[in-house]
Amino acid sequence: MTSALEIKNLSKRFGDVTALDDVSIELRRNEILGLIGQNGSGKSTLMKVIAGIVQPSTGQIFIGGQSAVLTSPLNASLQGIGMVHQEQSLIANLTVAENIYLNRADGIRRWGFYRWKALFNKAQAHLDRLGLDISAEATVETLTFAQRQMVELAKVLSLEDMADRDLVVLFDEATAIMSNDDIAVLFGHIRRVRERASVIFVSHRMDEVLDISDRVYVLSDGKVVAEREKANTDPDELYELMIGQQRLKGATPAQRKKPPAQEEQLALRNVSCGSALKPTSLTVQKGEILGLIGVHGSGAEQLCRVVFGAEDEGQGEIRLRGHGVQLRSPRQAVRNGIGYVPAERKFEGALLGRSVADNMCLALGKSFTGAGILRKRSEETAAVANWMEKLGVKPRFGSALMSALSGGNQQKAVLGKWLISPEITLLVLDHPTRGLDPGARSDLFAIIRDLAEQGVSVIFVADTLDEVLFLADRIIVMRDGEISEQFADVQYDPPAEEALIKAMV
Repeated sequence: MTSALEIKNLSKRFGDVTALDDVSIELRRNEILGLIGQNGSGKSTLMKVIAGIVQPSTGQIFIGGQSAVLTSPLNASLQGIGMVHQEQSLIANLTVAENIYLNRADGIRRWGFYRWKALFNKAQAHLDRLGLDISAEATVETLTFAQRQMVELAKVLSLEDMADRDLVVLFDEATAIMSNDDIAVLFGHIRRVRERASVIFVSHRMDEVLDISDRVYVLSDGKVVAEREKANTDPDELYELMIGQQRLKGATPAQRKKPPAQEEQLALRNVSCGSALKPTSLTVQKGEILGLIGVHGSGAEQLCRVVFGAEDEGQGEIRLRGHGVQLRSPRQAVRNGIGYVPAERKFEGALLGRSVADNMCLALGKSFTGAGILRKRSEETAAVANWMEKLGVKPRFGSALMSALSGGNQQKAVLGKWLISPEITLLVLDHPTRGLDPGARSDLFAIIRDLAEQGVSVIFVADTLDEVLFLADRIIVMRDGEISEQFADVQYDPPAEEALIKAMV
């Protein structure tokens, strides 16, 4: 039988980083195919290649047995491929019908204007075929999240009006922030969709994958490491396959010389952030390295942003060194000795058009200023040079533009922005190793260890299990916006990787 979609020997490289390495998968007609793997395993990159968002470096793609080149999302949609994203692509102030047929003609426009009756009728037909109780004339902003996700699905299925072959529907973490009831409804629709389409379903949640899929591919380090029929596997085997042999090669910072002081640095009491983070309480000791881990949407990232005052919806009580504080803005957080390195350093953590020195001096402490004015340029220059040397930032010129640095050196410079100030007592690091090579990771881990020995507390969101097991004194696992498990004394009594994954998914 001809496959709906086949990927052969596909690789994707971003500079020196290999995101996909000789990947081959087959999606059979009217099949629901599961795709699982840890963060950074290559799942999202593969989905973007199939959706035409990212172009592969090497390899072949076949749709319905015919060789295909997917040059853009529009080109992929014309060949019957559509994606239902976790982060929805709908425009809130437009109607459901307008969103479904956005940027498409399909006989619903005349001289550049909508034929409204035809538009609403065609869109309503797709909604009805899915059994959705949603009006095509409703404005998207009036719908619930789950309803909007169903509209995303209807939008993808409407591609059959313009494609000359069977549809391929990609679900990329589409259930990450949906309730169990809404997921059950979505799964019912997916099972009906398979009668007219083939599906690839990506999720971190093992129970979901085994519930909905016929077969499962496991990715690790950008490679396919296993293919399993649903009837011939179980969660324990899939957990082991996901873990694989992923290790931190080259990461060799010294182990802790002494445990963290039993002195409270930070305390959170019922801290929350809208629906993304449920009321959460925890403490961090002076000099402690607290590792947070969870799948995308677990709430770990929101927790970090609330601590740094970067979330408008943040609520709850925060205490620093025994005193209650109000952290309603990053400025207030910095004044209280908190530094933050965001996951998207190029967009949120750095000014790429400015020099390394300018970037590292953005958060200079009181010791460099008087009445808000920089007192001694020579002290600034000396501090920048000192930390560039300690961090191993290359090239070793403060005048170099941030945009000219490699990703690893940019990350070191962004971290240096906080280290240059002697007033920082708490560092919050959101996926600090993302995009770093093993050597840069090793350097970063050594720096974090050294800071902890000096009494600086560190909260970091880990990308992999190895990172959090290697670096953290204590691990908090987050799932669905709340703490699902905690593991203390990690350096002396590390938990099993399987225990971490089960708490995550």
